[in-house]
Amino acid sequence: MSGETDLATMLGTLDVEPRDGTWTLLTRRAPDAALDAQAAARIDEREGITYVVPEHVAREHGESPRFVAAWLTLRVHSALDAVGLTAAVSRALADAGIACNVLAGFHHDHLLVPAARRADAIAALHALRGN
Repeated sequence: MSGETDLATMLGTLDVEPRDGTWTLLTRRAPDAALDAQAAARIDEREGITYVVPEHVAREHGESPRFVAAWLTLRVHSALDAVGLTAAVSRALADAGIACNVLAGFHHDHLLVPAARRADAIAALHALRGN
């Protein structure tokens, strides 16, 4: 299935699906087999490996999360070469004073926002449907 490229269509049909629980990011200089098994996402960077894990997993590994996030999935199947969706979403959240970390998947984009602002972020994103 190919994704949507028309920004107006993407925004007009945008829905948000929150994942259960709270999430955080951990970093390691080298691969960590235990985190690889528990992470929902892994990003390899020159400086190290970033793992996105449930908050309780971080605590089980002796980590005190620096950023506790809600995970929101944008329920619109945007094309990988679609233009403007990330910018529109980022602008809506920035205008509401909400930090956001974006993870792009093949089928959907995923947002990590401060857990305490979860409802505000969902409301800001739903407001995009009317623009």
